[in-house]
Amino acid sequence: MSQQTEILSVRELKTYFYTFEGVVRAVDDVSFNLHQGETLGLVGESGCGKSVTAQSILRLVPQPPGRIVQGEILFDGIDLLKLSLSRLRSVRGNRISMIFQEPMTSLNPVFTVGDQIGEMFHVHQGLGKKESRDRAIQMLRLVQIPAPEKRIDEYPHQLSGGMRQRAMIAMALACDPEILIADEPTTALDVTIQAQIIDLMIDLQERTRTGLIMITHDLGVIAEIAQRVVVMYAGQVVEEATTRELFQDPSHPYTRGLLKSIPLLGKRLQVGRYRLQEIPGMVPSLYGLPAGCSFAPRCPERMEVCGRRPPGLADLSPGHQVRCWLHGGG
Repeated sequence: MSQQTEILSVRELKTYFYTFEGVVRAVDDVSFNLHQGETLGLVGESGCGKSVTAQSILRLVPQPPGRIVQGEILFDGIDLLKLSLSRLRSVRGNRISMIFQEPMTSLNPVFTVGDQIGEMFHVHQGLGKKESRDRAIQMLRLVQIPAPEKRIDEYPHQLSGGMRQRAMIAMALACDPEILIADEPTTALDVTIQAQIIDLMIDLQERTRTGLIMITHDLGVIAEIAQRVVVMYAGQVVEEATTRELFQDPSHPYTRGLLKSIPLLGKRLQVGRYRLQEIPGMVPSLYGLPAGCSFAPRCPERMEVCGRRPPGLADLSPGHQVRCWLHGGG
């Protein structure tokens, strides 16, 4: 991976939300890199900061109440946090695209699918109406939507959930972006359609060499599609490793808990033979995080120091980091 071109570097990113109840540290000192053609998995429970991290990269965090208070987001050597809005608009949707979590709310219900995909070509590439329409049809065909010449004139509500998600992928890939951020792209889809969408994204990425950040809580998807994984908990990175190393040798108790909660093919779900293991307790409120390690109240391996001081990231091997006092705590 070190021989590949690094196209994105997120360094010490902090995104906070200022509310009447207090300050929410939604993203607290998050760092990671993305290479050309690589798929990076960003995983964790709901509320751990995955989506806010993605929104921070494109500066889509609503202000107020949100604010990026620290960090660098380097893309092609340029800090996106320092770009003017006019220059940032030339990057959004053009060089960095995002597939949002719910296509029904992300697509505009009063415009046809063709109009929305064609707008990408018109705004970012200056194409005329006919050329934009022709390219939109090509994109619908690329994402395997049947009868694209007909579907292009339909509205989002006329498409199935799987087709809407394919339309979102077509829109995101319209301008051949260097980075694609996919935020839970298979949520609310049935298992068969999920598999089709994942296969489609793998195929398109292999063709275009786009760097992909896959945000999900589904470790099965990560095992299939990602080369590296960043595990987040309560706004922080608690472990980062290659996918193979993470699944074979998970080092953080939270990562091990996530892996133990995955059903194993061929095992019977009954007491005494095999049983899914849940992570006890609840994710802590971001309004009042514990004084020490955020995972300590739920951790089966916690020590006295865990409740007093927050651990830092410790290097276990090249490319494998963990935030835990069991491994030195940085």
